[in-house]
Parts: sequence; C-alpha cells; structure tokens
Amino acid sequence: MEAQRLLHGFCSNSAIPPIQNSKKPLFFKLNPPIDHSKRWVSFKTHHYDVPQTVSCSKRRLECRNSVEKAGGFTGNEKGSESGIRRKNLAVFVSGGGSNFRSIHEACLRGSVYGDIVVLVTNKSGQRNSGIHNHKSASYLEQEEGCGGAEYARAKGIPVILFPKTKDEPEALSSNDLVTALRGFEVDFILLAGYLKLLPVELIRAYPKSILNIHPSLLPAFGGKGYYGMKVHKAVIASGARYSGPTVHFVDEHYDTGRILAQRVVPVLADDAADELAARVLREEHHLYVEVTSAICEDRVVWREDGVPIIQSKENPNEYS
Repeated sequence: MEAQRLLHGFCSNSAIPPIQNSKKPLFFKLNPPIDHSKRWVSFKTHHYDVPQTVSCSKRRLECRNSVEKAGGFTGNEKGSESGIRRKNLAVFVSGGGSNFRSIHEACLRGSVYGDIVVLVTNKSGQRNSGIHNHKSASYLEQEEGCGGAEYARAKGIPVILFPKTKDEPEALSSNDLVTALRGFEVDFILLAGYLKLLPVELIRAYPKSILNIHPSLLPAFGGKGYYGMKVHKAVIASGARYSGPTVHFVDEHYDTGRILAQRVVPVLADDAADELAARVLREEHHLYVEVTSAICEDRVVWREDGVPIIQSKENPNEYS
C-alpha cells in the first residue's frame, strides 16, 4: 500500500503494519523531504477524503469474578502458548528517556511480552546524550534536546514529533497522531518523562490504555508544575519521610488518573534533591518494567469500585 511504502521510505529498519479498510488511500507523507543528516524524523498525515475513523481491532473485555480485565486489542497474530498476543507499545518522552530505555531493553530480553513500535516526542532538538553519574542524569533528563529520540532512531524505532505548534509546524496534530498510532496498531501508550498534557482526542481513543510514571507517591506532590527536580525539592521541604514512584492511568488532567502501582523509598535526613531523585529513579526503572510486563500479559484487572490492580504472575489468586 502507498502508506506503507512511504513509511518504509523514512524508517526502513522498522516493520510498519498495513492500514486496512479505508475506502480511499491514506497517505503518510514526509514534508519537507527526508534529510538523512538529521537525527530525528517527523511526518505528517494527509487525508484524501478518508473517513475520520481508521478501523482498528475491537477491545476484548473479560469479566470474571466481578472484575473487568482489559485484554488489549484482539488480532490475528499468533500469541504465546497461553494465548496472550504480543502487544505493541508507543512511548512518549520529552528528555533523555531512561525509563523508555529500561522498557525497551526489557522487551529485547523477553521480560516484557511486547514491542515498542513507535516513539513520540515534543522536542526535535539535539543534545549530548552522555550520562556519567546520577547528578548529570537528573539534569540531562530536562535538557532542551531529546536523547530518547536519538536512542530510538539508533535502534530503528520510528519517531513522531507531536504536538504541532508555531515552533514545530511540521509536527502532527492530535487527530493525525491518533491516526498514526492506529496505523502502528498500538495497544498501550506509556508516558516516560513526557511533560505535555495529552489531548482529549488521544485519551478517548485509548481508554484505560495510557500509563504514566510520576516521581512521587501520588496524590502527594502531583499536578501541574510538579515534574523533575521540582517534585523532589518539594518532598524534602515538606518533611516527608518517604517518597517513591507512582504508575497511574492517564486521564484529562495532570497526575489524577487511577493509581496502578507504587514503590516506596526513604527520604534521608540529609538528602539533597538530586540524591533523592537518583534513589527514586532506580525504583522507577524496576517498577515501570514490572507494570509494563503486567499490562502486556493481560494481568491488569479493574475492581468493581474502579480501582485497577495487578494479578500476580506466580499466583493468579493474588493481586497487588
């Protein structure tokens, strides 16, 4: 198909799934023409009298023992021996993307039954990607460039620039982003240091399928303006004795979605913000991989009161 051919043109190392059931062709078109000297890629979608809804697989919901289980999208791919289909993941980053790298490495070694098929970033700039210690890591995560995008390109993962702004006119609009993600047959979206509020179009297109990780024990120290070092400075200033990362589902506001998992770390009496940040970040890398593994294996279930919990892999009768 023309859309598939053009996508292969700008990212030949990645497998681009076909877009089906359109009455007329949907073209993914590079604008301006590709410049191989650049270290990131963006593309626009151009619609030619195509229905706004791009067909995608229906969600499968299994209700067992009064618990709703989100089983992702059904598909024709051959699953594992247990019947679980390998999931397609999209990751959103704004900086160095250390959680993105941890999840990608987990996918490669088989700890996560899924594949990162596309990376979305709001920053097209470049920066040095070298991280030598925890202090520089905390700083580099917030630099203007996007080391996560550079890493993705080096690994052959397509990179999408979003959102479209006056400074980034070549980036995708909200509707075009949804169309592009459906073209990649994305099952779940993982925010990993992505600092923009997601558009309602995307949240409605992927209900109960978007996760974020935040560097505090929500609902404390969350919301607009709480990100990066600002979170850790606020935790220390409050006198809190504990902190840690939270993985939660994403809704239309900052850090208010349902909490899925948390990990507790101590706040030491003489902690500096960068020391606390390094301690929390180490736990983030473990926690987000564990949660991503759970969603890819259909082990996230929803209680009747709307609280998501994780089914134990070793003992299906236990939940956390």
